[in-house]
Amino acid sequence: MKLDYSYQQISLLLSSAESNSDAIIQTISFDSRKIINASSTLFVALTGVFKNGHSFINDAYNKGIRHFLVSKKGITSHLENAHEIVVPNTLEALEKLAKNHRERFSCPVVAITGSNGKTTVKEWLSELLSSTYNIAKSPKSYNSRLGIALSLLELSEQTEIGIIEAGVDEMILKKNLIQPTHGILTSFGSAHKELFTSQENHFNEKMSLFEDIDHFSYILTDEQNIQFYRFLKKGKRVNPSEFSTLLKGFPSKDQIGIQNASLAISMALELGVSEEKLASNIKNLSPLALRLESYEGVNGNVILNDTYNLDMDSLKHSLAYQQLNYSHMKRAVVIGLDNTDNEKIKEIEKVTSTFSPIELHIKTPETEVKSTFENTSVLIKGTRKAKMEVYASSLKKYNHQSFLEINLKSIRHNINYYKSLLQKDTKLLCMVKAGSYGSDAKTMGRFLENTGVDYLGVAYPNEGVELRSKGIKLPILVMNCEEQLFAECIAHKLEPAIYSMNQLDSFIRVLINHSTTSYPIHIKLETGMNRLGFPENEIPSLIAALKSQPEVHVRSIYSHLAESDVIDSEYTRRQINLFGLMTEKITTQLPYPVLKHILNTEGITNYNDAQMDMVRLGIGMYGVGENNSLRPAIGLHSSISQIKTVKKGTSIGYGRNFKAEKDTLIAIIPIGYADGLRRSLGNKNGGVYINNRYCPIVGNVCMDMIMVEVKGINCKEGDSVEIIGKNQSIKILAEKMDSITYEVLTSFSSRLHRIYTDQ
Repeated sequence: MKLDYSYQQISLLLSSAESNSDAIIQTISFDSRKIINASSTLFVALTGVFKNGHSFINDAYNKGIRHFLVSKKGITSHLENAHEIVVPNTLEALEKLAKNHRERFSCPVVAITGSNGKTTVKEWLSELLSSTYNIAKSPKSYNSRLGIALSLLELSEQTEIGIIEAGVDEMILKKNLIQPTHGILTSFGSAHKELFTSQENHFNEKMSLFEDIDHFSYILTDEQNIQFYRFLKKGKRVNPSEFSTLLKGFPSKDQIGIQNASLAISMALELGVSEEKLASNIKNLSPLALRLESYEGVNGNVILNDTYNLDMDSLKHSLAYQQLNYSHMKRAVVIGLDNTDNEKIKEIEKVTSTFSPIELHIKTPETEVKSTFENTSVLIKGTRKAKMEVYASSLKKYNHQSFLEINLKSIRHNINYYKSLLQKDTKLLCMVKAGSYGSDAKTMGRFLENTGVDYLGVAYPNEGVELRSKGIKLPILVMNCEEQLFAECIAHKLEPAIYSMNQLDSFIRVLINHSTTSYPIHIKLETGMNRLGFPENEIPSLIAALKSQPEVHVRSIYSHLAESDVIDSEYTRRQINLFGLMTEKITTQLPYPVLKHILNTEGITNYNDAQMDMVRLGIGMYGVGENNSLRPAIGLHSSISQIKTVKKGTSIGYGRNFKAEKDTLIAIIPIGYADGLRRSLGNKNGGVYINNRYCPIVGNVCMDMIMVEVKGINCKEGDSVEIIGKNQSIKILAEKMDSITYEVLTSFSSRLHRIYTDQ
């Protein structure tokens, strides 16, 4: 981002105020953890769901920032040589700056929206155009109001075409910001439909982005057919058969991929790219999802695999992501170049140096990376021709073909959704017990801490110790702490739940031996779950102990609801009322404030009026539930190891329980009951999806593999297999397994490779 605005210009534009600073602003920052070139940066104090940017002004100042966009006058008055621009709303002011910046340029700007595929089409269009034009585009999947404003600020005098991705909400506002000259609607489906009153309203909202545009491409799909229209001018419909020859070079036969490629080709032709150049570039379009993924590597490393491209903007964003999320580790970046990319090395070195301390390694076909990484976050990027995917794979700790995919962007969306249901001061505790529902507690703990939640919750002390070993500093509630582990709790600053007088007495004795006072504890009350907790008749004894023992300090009082998933449950209301009576007896006898919480995930939605001081969010983070506002965040995938023909009457698998009724074709997939797929799914009780087609499991589920019927399905060895994903949710799989979603999530084997994406 190179704005080249004077601070005075920005001040006058946004607030008509005079400024005594003539500094040049080249960069916008809204996260004090990502500040690089502080002297030329304007820090924008945004107010978000979890965090208020005004709280981080001192941190930004200490990192060298001297120019601030704020909504509170005088908030920087105590900081020497600090300058502030005061506006009513900092996001709206940033949008005003972006709109003004957009209007400086007359180059074509392509706006892309749709239910699915926006980022893929944007990246592919950029690749098709970049050999002919200088491109500025939205980084990653920035498509919110903030993301669009930041994307528009990427436009410069050198930009020949801009490509901006737009989410579906607040479309008129986004249209006024982007002011597109060209448009692409990638798809119109059920995604985001919960935001609209009708399908027609949903479609019209998307289309409003493209009012007054002459150059527009879109696809409409349904189950029966696919229609593709390319508009050269309003009302003139052109069939895509004119570039069907070009599509032959596209390296995937997946129908969705072909649709997305068609849209990118259509717009590239419209913008003047020759068919000769397109033919050369189309074969390099990656059929893989465009994402930065992270996973556990050998030697205690964390691998950030971002190998799908190597433009400098993408490199900056990936380095910033690494710096933000892995500051507790050593950091390294490995860049793969082919023999024609030597001129990029100086530019790469310049970009990387701003994120020091970090090791930079350049890998070419003739050179290898000599360093052996240990306990390091390793970012891997490279050009397509460098084939860095192979190098990234060599650093994996696990190379099981089957893997669990955790979408952090979806989890962030779900957390924000639940947070939106809460009052401003209600705190949020996120449960990361049982390996954070199978997603790995260490990674989720770091992610949640950066997201800005207030508390983490675990079941046992060892889970909390593991979080602390990774540098996580959030307060951690331990729900089941045995007496022999009290000392470990204290050593790692874990906060135990106390649920009986015997346990309380034991913990106080340990605290006395440690000469510790005012240690934070949480009191668990029994209100109807009939598990752990103080019953009502023990409250007087509990109060007497708490008042007489300075060793403990009650941080919170809580209880569990037995049927929070039942709407308007009389039993639940009795539990909530009893909890209120019991907590009042305790808190009125204590000389300090105490947090109260009883709601879990379902309770937040169904009994919102009982949110009290804090709520506990668990499985809802992963988008599991009936709420259409949630986004599924967990996928389970594998690939086909072998395809073979099975003759009529031939048995399949252990026990010979299944025999083919006719000649058929089966695919063998390397995942089984040791990975979490129950044997009950065998013999056509369950199945998977291959190329969006359902394939029933035939024969018994084995420990390490399953066999599925694929006759009539276009597939080959190595093709991707969906076990949980867009076609088959966790809930559907759980029902087929005669289980519940909680059990399915926590049953995933540790040998399953975990991949974390943030796209």
